Amino acid sequence: MKHQTVAALTALAFVAIALLTGAHRRGAVIGATISGLTGVGSIFAMGRFARGGGKVVQRALAVMAIAFLLRILLVGLGTFAVVHAGESVVGFVAAFFIPYFVFSAIEGAYVNTLSRGTGPTA
Repeated sequence: MKHQTVAALTALAFVAIALLTGAHRRGAVIGATISGLTGVGSIFAMGRFARGGGKVVQRALAVMAIAFLLRILLVGLGTFAVVHAGESVVGFVAAFFIPYFVFSAIEGAYVNTLSRGTGPTA
């Protein structure tokens, strides 16, 4: 639950920062919101699908891969929408990718905790 809390608070922090970006605000808020929602959704989905015995790490990595593909789609659609609306594409891209890398680190840390078994390590 620790990683989910960190991801949710991180998403809120990035959206709050995006609200302070002045002229780039609308594009930045859209980018931070998309990045935050996909990051939080990904970490919660990993927690849900990585339960139980068996290959929990593989299931978590599959969720991470699906979330990555969803992010690719959403960044493309978001870029189109922001440009079409005449908003700041630079603000959108920065506010999407900076949190994206932070969420990737949180997701990686979560997957790392899943790989720790109860048995001896080699």
